[in-house]
Amino acid sequence: MELGSLPHALMPSSNSVGVYMIYLAYVAIASIILPAKVVPGVIMQDGTRLYYRCNGLLTLVSLIGLLGLGSKMDLVSLTLISDRGLEMLSTSYIFSFLVASALYIVGCMSRSHASSLKPRFTGNFILDWYLGVQLNPHFLGLNLKFLFLRAGMMGWILINLSNLAKSVEIGNLSLSMILYQLFCLIHVMDFLYHEETLVNFWDIMVERLGFMLIGGYLVWAAFLTTIQGWWLSHNEVELSTPAAILTCIIYLIGVIGYRGSNSQKDQFKKNPKALIWGKPPRVIGGKLLASGYWGIARHYNYLADYLLSLSFSLACGMSSPIPYIYPICLIVFFVSRERRDEARCAEKYKEIWAEYCKVVPWRIVPYLY
Repeated sequence: MELGSLPHALMPSSNSVGVYMIYLAYVAIASIILPAKVVPGVIMQDGTRLYYRCNGLLTLVSLIGLLGLGSKMDLVSLTLISDRGLEMLSTSYIFSFLVASALYIVGCMSRSHASSLKPRFTGNFILDWYLGVQLNPHFLGLNLKFLFLRAGMMGWILINLSNLAKSVEIGNLSLSMILYQLFCLIHVMDFLYHEETLVNFWDIMVERLGFMLIGGYLVWAAFLTTIQGWWLSHNEVELSTPAAILTCIIYLIGVIGYRGSNSQKDQFKKNPKALIWGKPPRVIGGKLLASGYWGIARHYNYLADYLLSLSFSLACGMSSPIPYIYPICLIVFFVSRERRDEARCAEKYKEIWAEYCKVVPWRIVPYLY
């Protein structure tokens, strides 16, 4: 693409806006009408708790089925997203910007004292807009934070499948593309299958809903994570057998660590006495788990998540730095996120957190960081 044509390619069209809004509407409606497991969230400071309808996997599978049917009937082009990628990206960014701005205004006008809706301000307009002022804003009965998180993860797969269709259309299907598609599909399917554990994620429990999370879900999770697929659909890659095996090993280490660490945390919250790796858990101050993956590093789940993202890029070979944009950005994101997590935990748990840091000295990477 010529540099001069970039502004035009980024300009949202009525078609891209329409497709994007139909997608979000489907995810919203499906979350209400499809069968779901209702999961209670954590008890908040005011003693209330939210309940989450977990049917993300069914929503994704049903949507893929409908798109496949629409393609067979020549109603939908499977390469639509791939053909209009930059339009869809700018549409998602603008939507995130507008929603974050609307939520900031609504939050400023709120007089609610409920934990979910009570506005919290830093005194800095830009920071409040970016971080958000309300914890769990709703629209038409929908929990917007949970909706956008789900839409971003599903969007990741839909964009990938569109790039896969484009690769097949132009005759550029490769081992790299197949591995990348499988890695992402398994990861997102696993994520949605264990959707009920999301109620214990830091985003859901603590982070307010502002541009940071909205853009993170709808732009970062849906588009930045798919850079490898976009690149592979337009470039030929010959991945050697040893490189493919090594990439699969790194992916498996990431998958096992990611699911294992999050499952241990969720299990501990439900039953603090449950065995971890066959042994009674070590608990600091009766609150903090220091066994299993959480005894290796205080944020081992970040390391596992990073190995996953690295495997997505390694599947693309080493001929270009473009597929590595995502894991490079992820380093900055995880370090920043970890610093904020540490500060909040230190404030919340005080001397218990200090003791935990002595027992588990490594932040993310054992013996390195």
